[in-house]
Amino acid sequence: MSLPLLCAQTGGAAFLLGLPTLSCLGYEAYHRVQRSAVVHALEKEEVLEQADYLYSCAETEKLYQLLLEYKDSDEAEFLWRLARASRDLSLLPDMKAEKKKQLVFEALEYVKRALEKDDKCFAAHKWYAVCLSDVGDYEGVKVKIGNSTIIRDHLETAIKLNPKDATSLHILGYWCFAFAELPWYQRKVAALIFASPPTSTYDEALEFFLKAEEVDPNFYSKNLLMLGKTFMAMKDQQNALLWLTKAKEYPARTLEDKEVHKEAVDLLKGLE
Repeated sequence: MSLPLLCAQTGGAAFLLGLPTLSCLGYEAYHRVQRSAVVHALEKEEVLEQADYLYSCAETEKLYQLLLEYKDSDEAEFLWRLARASRDLSLLPDMKAEKKKQLVFEALEYVKRALEKDDKCFAAHKWYAVCLSDVGDYEGVKVKIGNSTIIRDHLETAIKLNPKDATSLHILGYWCFAFAELPWYQRKVAALIFASPPTSTYDEALEFFLKAEEVDPNFYSKNLLMLGKTFMAMKDQQNALLWLTKAKEYPARTLEDKEVHKEAVDLLKGLE
């Protein structure tokens, strides 16, 4: 709704309810509030634009410091980005173990608040799933597997809210891949927790990885790698070679891209 229309409707409502018209002082105060709201909206958009730019440049520490100023915000858009930045900071290679753990748990708290503020925000659901999985690394296999259905539910909600988000599709594909290759001892743990333990197949994982690629081709080196690994697991060497080669040739802009390149090279050697 535009600001002029909102003002017109507000004025009309005041008249119909028999409220007194605004005095000159009240009128000025009212418009100061309106101007303040507009300034706040502009500031929010500028900060989010700056944050997204820093994210695209992999300026993790600068991004984290920028968004940390908004840790008490009521805006889901700030909070899920701060959760993502906290998580990314925790993944830096020189991060000390104690600080890493702190950042992982902080990320979950930020994204929880994002969901409380706006449960229709697809990115909040996506990053809640990711951060909940990260916390599980510190709480043991039983907790991690116990959270698995919650993680899948939030990923499916994220995709329902935004079917064109390639990263949500990729992460759900990764979830499926992980359960398709779940070791026997973890399957036993899952059987103790659930009457019907969560399961998946390589076919299901492949479907999500391919859908992600369809939505946004070459968006992420890890998606190319996972396509290669999934085809390997399905004994389809021709397609495995195709996707692993794409992963190897993907421009290495980030540390993760470099790790993907190395893994793709190693896997390709085994297929030759």
